[in-house]
Amino acid sequence: MAASLSEIEIVNQHNEKTGTVALDEQIFCAEVSPALIHEVVQMQLASMRQGNASTKTKGLVRGGGKKPWRQKGTGRARAGSNRSPIWRGGGTIFGPSPRSYSYSMPKKKARKALYAALSSKVHEQKLVVIEEWAFSEVKTRSMVHLLDRLQLGGIILIAVSQIEDDFGRVTRNLPNVNVVEIRNLNVYALMRADTLMVSQRDIARLTEVWGNHESA
Repeated sequence: MAASLSEIEIVNQHNEKTGTVALDEQIFCAEVSPALIHEVVQMQLASMRQGNASTKTKGLVRGGGKKPWRQKGTGRARAGSNRSPIWRGGGTIFGPSPRSYSYSMPKKKARKALYAALSSKVHEQKLVVIEEWAFSEVKTRSMVHLLDRLQLGGIILIAVSQIEDDFGRVTRNLPNVNVVEIRNLNVYALMRADTLMVSQRDIARLTEVWGNHESA
C-alpha cells in the first residue's frame, strides 16, 4: 500500500486507488524500537491487571476472640486464638491483598513508543487509508462487505476522530474489529492489530493530536 515512507495510497470503498496522502515523518517514519514498544506494552498490561486477590489476616478472620484454653496446666502448647495462622481456618500470613499494579513512565518515552508502533504499520504495509466512511445501510454486513472488498483479515483497528452512533453500530458485533478514538490511540492496541485503518480526514486529525510535541 505504501507509495514511499512519507506518503501512502488512498483507496475508496471499492479498493480503487484515488490518490496519495503525505505522512508526518515524525509520527510515521520514526525509528522502530522493539525494546521500547515492549516496555510500553508491559506497562499497559500491568495497568490492566485488576489486583483483586485478597486474603484475611489473623485480625480479619471471624471468631477467635476467646483464648482456647488456659495458659498453663493443660499439657498443650500455648494458644491465644483459634484464628492463628497455624490453626485450620486461621488467618493467612503474607497473603495477597488488593493492590494496583499500574506504574508510569516519562510521557516523551511513551510517545516515542507510539510513533514506533505507527511507523511499524507503515513499514509492514499494514496501514490502510480509506477515502471516507460511507455505508449504504447502518448494518454490520456493510462493514463486513467493505473489509472483504479491501481484502483485509485478522484483527482490524480503526482509528476515528469520534465514535459516532452509526459507526459504532456497524462495527460493534464484529469481534475482529476494534474502534478507538484517535486521542485514545495506544501502543498495545496498535501492536495487537494486524491492520490499522484510518480515513483520509482522520490522518490529518491524528497528526494534529499526536504530532509536534516539543519534538518528542
